[in-house]
Amino acid sequence: MERNNDDFAAFISIFRHALKRVFHEQNDINELSLERGLPPHIWSGIMDAAPLSVAIPREYGGRGCIVKECLSLLSAASYESLPLSLTFGINIALFLEPLAKYGHTSLKQGILPQFVREQRMGGLMITEPEFGSDALNMKTFYRITGDGYAIKGHKHWQGLTGQADYWLVTARKDLGNGELARDVDFFLTDNAVAQQHIRVEALYNNLGLYMIPYGLNNIDISVPENHRLRPESTGIKMMLDILHRSRMQFPGMGMGFIQRMLDEALWHCTNRVVGAGNLLTLDSVQFQLSRIQTAFTLCSGMCARSSEISGIEHNLAQEGLEANSMKALVTDLMQESAQLCLQVSGANGYRISHIAGRGIVDSRPFQIFEGSNEMLYTQIAEMLLKRMKKQKEANLYTFLSGFELTSRSALHFSHHLRLELNANISQRRLVDLGKIIARLICVQYVLALQEKGFRKELAEGCLLNIRMDIAHLASNFSINDHAVLITEYEADSNWVDFTETHNTNTR
Repeated sequence: MERNNDDFAAFISIFRHALKRVFHEQNDINELSLERGLPPHIWSGIMDAAPLSVAIPREYGGRGCIVKECLSLLSAASYESLPLSLTFGINIALFLEPLAKYGHTSLKQGILPQFVREQRMGGLMITEPEFGSDALNMKTFYRITGDGYAIKGHKHWQGLTGQADYWLVTARKDLGNGELARDVDFFLTDNAVAQQHIRVEALYNNLGLYMIPYGLNNIDISVPENHRLRPESTGIKMMLDILHRSRMQFPGMGMGFIQRMLDEALWHCTNRVVGAGNLLTLDSVQFQLSRIQTAFTLCSGMCARSSEISGIEHNLAQEGLEANSMKALVTDLMQESAQLCLQVSGANGYRISHIAGRGIVDSRPFQIFEGSNEMLYTQIAEMLLKRMKKQKEANLYTFLSGFELTSRSALHFSHHLRLELNANISQRRLVDLGKIIARLICVQYVLALQEKGFRKELAEGCLLNIRMDIAHLASNFSINDHAVLITEYEADSNWVDFTETHNTNTR
């Protein structure tokens, strides 16, 4: 059974108070955000509130691994600090939940309680220097030994590099003769054990997200047999389940961040006087803030939907359409919200110590890691076209109006969706199509939330702004030609050669 709302309200209140104390009363978050990492006493002040207990089952001392609580925690953290929220997101979605679902009982009994009592941290290693999004071709490999597994390889750009106590490391089985198995396995490592310690070769000078260390890791370790995660079917499906669940938790990190951008922009525009009134009297400013408010509304719908479907009791390996839609759209909305907040803040926003300026830099990588948004939008479009082909339907609106995830939202955009699609769609149009589908899916979340009492005016404003987005994206399909890149562009392209020289000197 879930704990009651009063119990969680008290928990999250304690957590928010801890953030206020360490970031505003004892220290200045604007100064802390410019430093690499956080001092240990600040981490202790935050972790004393046992924030990661939300992602730990009750039998191991946690709060029960309830998605609503996990997203609420991420949101509370991102309102104050997006890097802090990402730190918790890495721990929750990429370590604790996979371990709770797929780990050996003996591992869970020994490790999970430490995240409540001893302020431990964990992360996930998938990305390699030569294989970013192409994870299935990773070269890190393992061999079976007498009492476990020997693992070798390199991983990089893992959040919490050199800081995490535990890692989940992905590798492929060495089949001999230079061949590696197609499937992927996950292994838990404990950095406190010499044979399992992962050596950090270099720390990266990452742009933004200063609180989180990233780097290059050299893996040459041995782990016991029970440190291998147990998939329900294949390792690839386990990886998809883990990544899709992680992507469905991005709205939690986006929620508090977008709300902070909205609150900051509203405060500034209300108090900034221009002429006879404040900035809110300007129509263009009203429009810009309405865009942030639409992002807030869409993200609210995503959080509600994720809370319903992304618990560890569900297998999300086949739920790429919703997972990709949430991750790609919410991260685009985070970046847009930060840009708009900075724009209305004027020169003040153009400081790395300002929440908007810092927000632009910190939110930008969210559009890249765990699958770049262009790739995810392309996958969304391809999944949809595959379904349309199976039903032998070429008209986009006809299909969407009968598709479970868009049947209600499509009705609001019927004028713009009457497109005839064929098999020869360019990749840039696939990205546009993916953006349309992601918006329709997430608008349907908002409509469902409105039925439960969510504020009607926010939902209506959201529909108006998304109608503009979809009208623009759909209009691209009427353009038959598109610009191409000229790689050897230097010839006949220097403007100086095409200007006349006038000698104005006189004797």
